[in-house]
Amino acid sequence: MSFHTLELAYESRIATITLNRPEKRNALSFEMIGEFLAALDEIEKSGALVVIFTGAGQAFCAGMDLEELKSLTGKSPAENLEDSKRMAQLFRRLYDFPKPTIAAVNGAAIAGGTGLATVCDFTLAVPEAKFGYTEVRIGFVPAIVSSILVWQVGHKIARDLLLTGRIFDAAQARQLRLVNDVVTSESLMNRARELAGQLMENSPTSLRLTKKLLNDFIRDVLDRQTEEAVAENAAIRQTADFHEGVNSFLEKRKPRWSGP
Repeated sequence: MSFHTLELAYESRIATITLNRPEKRNALSFEMIGEFLAALDEIEKSGALVVIFTGAGQAFCAGMDLEELKSLTGKSPAENLEDSKRMAQLFRRLYDFPKPTIAAVNGAAIAGGTGLATVCDFTLAVPEAKFGYTEVRIGFVPAIVSSILVWQVGHKIARDLLLTGRIFDAAQARQLRLVNDVVTSESLMNRARELAGQLMENSPTSLRLTKKLLNDFIRDVLDRQTEEAVAENAAIRQTADFHEGVNSFLEKRKPRWSGP
């Protein structure tokens, strides 16, 4: 299958997905989400044993594409619900993927980009990488990744990151246990392939079943939380604060919040 928004390559039983919209800082479009899911389906059926994700150019993923973000303000509740389900499907597909996943964060990973890095099994980052669950800054709710984040770092840290929407660097991301290792940009992909090689020394069946076991510990709760998150994610798009947040962001001005 050919892709327009990403590249899929195979080498030595390692599949590499490169988000390939460098002119948009690899921002997520609805087309990219669909291609991402299709690429994962292809990889699952392939002989690849490990998956590496990275971004073309200077950024990993800058979150939702501005044009796509603007379009959300004009959608119906039903359309917003379907869009939220689609994004949740991508995050859960990555989180539940039966083969080990490695995020090689080569630059900024903001909002949805941080979410993608969060749900991978391993996350490597260059020192210059920036992270942030910035949705609250534009009147949005970081609902879909929030439940996974809470399981990873605990409620107190999750509240800090999700409620402030602050930007933090790779060193702090490692302190928060969101990043496994910080490596130079020159050695990022080599380190990712080295880690992939280490994983491939193990039994593929054991890796798959161990991942399933770990995910099954919280699957019932996560299923319920994801359903609730999708509803919240869709509902806030009908609020005045969301419309104001998106418009102010696109117009590069400070938002004027009106509240509930």
